[in-house]
Amino acid sequence: MRNQVFSAQCSVFSRFAAWALLVSSFVIPHSSFAANPLLLPEVLVSVQTQYPPYLAALIEQDIANGRARSALGAFDLNLNVSGAFNPAGYYDGQSGYATLEQPLSMWGGSVYGGYRMSSGFLPNYNKDRTGTDGEAILGFRIPLLRDGTIDRRRATLFQAQLDQQLADPLILRQHLDFIRAATIGYYSWLAAGHRLGLAEELLRIAKDRDSAIAEQVKRGASAPIVQVDNQRLVVSRQIAVVQALRRFQATAIELSLFHRSRADDQPIVSLRARLPKAFPAHPEPDANQLVGDIAKAAIFRPELRRIELTIKKAQIDRSLAKNNLLPNIDIGVQANQGSGSKDIEPTEIEAKIEFKMPLQRREAKGRLETIDAQIERLGNDKKFARNRIAADVRDSYSAIIAAYDQLKQTRLNVDLSQQLEAAEIERLKQGATDLLALQIREQATFDAKVLDVEAQAEYFRSRANYRAATAADAPASLIQP
Repeated sequence: MRNQVFSAQCSVFSRFAAWALLVSSFVIPHSSFAANPLLLPEVLVSVQTQYPPYLAALIEQDIANGRARSALGAFDLNLNVSGAFNPAGYYDGQSGYATLEQPLSMWGGSVYGGYRMSSGFLPNYNKDRTGTDGEAILGFRIPLLRDGTIDRRRATLFQAQLDQQLADPLILRQHLDFIRAATIGYYSWLAAGHRLGLAEELLRIAKDRDSAIAEQVKRGASAPIVQVDNQRLVVSRQIAVVQALRRFQATAIELSLFHRSRADDQPIVSLRARLPKAFPAHPEPDANQLVGDIAKAAIFRPELRRIELTIKKAQIDRSLAKNNLLPNIDIGVQANQGSGSKDIEPTEIEAKIEFKMPLQRREAKGRLETIDAQIERLGNDKKFARNRIAADVRDSYSAIIAAYDQLKQTRLNVDLSQQLEAAEIERLKQGATDLLALQIREQATFDAKVLDVEAQAEYFRSRANYRAATAADAPASLIQP
């Protein structure tokens, strides 16, 4: 009866395992059946070329380019056309003009030129009155003080150009975060796969031993309760395999967000056939690299670059606020060249000057005070960001050192556990111990191997954090001097 129950339990477990593997291959749109092992570079290439959040981050540059182009619109060539007539009254003249005006990007002025013409009866003092053939117009306007060195149009353009540069730190931050997340996801998948293999191996040992115990029970060499105990062990290890299988499936699905098919850009759930047989080599951390990496991180990390560009934008606002404290002194010169009339001078030159100034200037003063405070705050942010970067590098380096030391200890732990297990097996053969002691040694060896797998995964996760902290994976195209 006990054997029937045990066989039924094993059958249920086998059906569940088969169902789980079947589901993992059909639920996900694209599962990978390639025999070659999945290596980290393949995943990272997929992140940089197909990962939707990263592609969305790249669009930030297009948005910044569009804003810069929009800001250039303030300097577009303008066409001005106007006409007037007198439908009633003593004068019945008509007049019209068409001019082209080009705002200047230097010194805030503009140049313009065009043609105007009038007809009918207009008074001599009317400035719209021209000769019968009209007259050409050419002139310019220049501010001498306010809006000379900078004005709103140029400030908007300069800031839009800085926004183009600001897009790179934003993209770089996303790049580093996604590479780190993909790396951690890959090694979590690899660790889960190896842990599943260890759980299956532990289950196989118990199943193989069950046949031998059953034969001993038939011969009367062992008590039936010994077989019951081993069957209980098989069931508990089956449960552990189911749990390990679920963990592996979860990590595979999580990894599929980063690993995508080149053909149709769909997530790929990498199955066990693509599991590498072992983790990569574990290079020992170099104690001499920390100081240099902190210096490199201060250069390549996007946080400092972003704050520096934000300060430049604030300084443009400050220049504009100081500009608004100045009075308006604008000069202009216009030349008119007419023809076709003897009672109008063919050439006229007109010079203008205009002075205007708000007496209190409270808006500009308040704006200047606000911007000065913002610049001071950004300066403090920059100082702390530099400290934060150095702390991130030191902390992640410390994590690598700890992971590497832990890895050496877990290797030793596995070796010692295997020696104890081998000795216990030999004692069991000699009748000097019982099955329970051997089970304890097997479980200790399994736990030691699992700790070793987790230590290896933690080592590579720590390296991923360190590379993100030092911006080691930053593309050259996103690093600005």
